Amino acid sequence: MTEKKPAHGVRIRRVYEAAEPGDGTRVLVDRLWPRGLAKTDAVFDDWLKTAAPSAELRKWYGHDPRKYPEFADRYREELAEAGSAASEALERLVELAAEGTLTLLTATKDLEHSHPRVLAAEITESDG
Repeated sequence: MTEKKPAHGVRIRRVYEAAEPGDGTRVLVDRLWPRGLAKTDAVFDDWLKTAAPSAELRKWYGHDPRKYPEFADRYREELAEAGSAASEALERLVELAAEGTLTLLTATKDLEHSHPRVLAAEITESDG
């Protein structure tokens, strides 16, 4: 069995913010390209579209903070579905976090009620 290294740290930032030296590996985790961001201005190492919630779940949620607890549960179910693209993306993020600091990037304004918040928790929990 392969020994997993502990995660060095998972950060969540908006993709529109300037990169910082402490960001480590920067991964965009939105399914859609961020509005108003030129591809030449984007600074990230990878784009894992499949780490984002399904289109159906995203539309249902509509960034309504009152729906966030149920959204988080349903999103965790998507991430846990064996063999799914979402679970494979989560595995990749866990690997990246084991290598050093990982920054999850999103266009979402409300980071507290966002899918990267759920992803960060899942990455940290998968580490243990």
